[in-house]
Amino acid sequence: MTGALSFLDRVLAVPGVEASFVPRIPGIPVSGDKGVTLRLLEPAHRNAVARRGFEWDDLWRAEQVHGNAVAVAPAGGVEERIVAGVDGLLTSGRQGVLLGIYVADCAAVYLCDRRTGALGLVHSGKNGTEQAIVLRALERMAAEFGSQAGDIEAAISPCIRPPCYEVDIAPRIAEQLLAVGVPPEQVVMSGVCTGQNAGEFYSYRVERGKTGRMLALMGRRTENVESS
Repeated sequence: MTGALSFLDRVLAVPGVEASFVPRIPGIPVSGDKGVTLRLLEPAHRNAVARRGFEWDDLWRAEQVHGNAVAVAPAGGVEERIVAGVDGLLTSGRQGVLLGIYVADCAAVYLCDRRTGALGLVHSGKNGTEQAIVLRALERMAAEFGSQAGDIEAAISPCIRPPCYEVDIAPRIAEQLLAVGVPPEQVVMSGVCTGQNAGEFYSYRVERGKTGRMLALMGRRTENVESS
């Protein structure tokens, strides 16, 4: 398991950044009802949030509609801190804001700006990758926080790969990042297929929809970042 999660090592090496990828939780029954399963997973996910030094109320999640829209968190007046109509969340990196994305075969992509401290976390499955959601996130990070591609540490989570799925999502995401100037050494893919490792990760395709969700988390515990 440790090796499967080493894709976050470079992101975690950035001062003040907390990030994790919560895999399959043993003993939790799953069903085709996503809401029911997430409620059963919530105690374990709450523990994961606490282990990173945050409160559950610090967590902002995206509705995830398989599009390419992103939003900046915190977003006022949003019920349960779930931002509707988006598949990506961004933050300036302010202390006490934790971003969260659920996945079960799709990729969670972590975007960490070493210079400004801005953070982005996106859900990129087949549709999101075709719509280049990671590029929409980088464009918004540039507009909102002054981020530049050369300063971005990017990490791509375990996701489904051939032969379990006809599309290899992760390399396409990596190509998109490289094409806009993120240095190759700063783009890390986990290389793990969720479909071939359904004992450790949830796989919507392999489990035919009766599955749980992994939780990707990223936030900043301090505000000690370089000035832009």
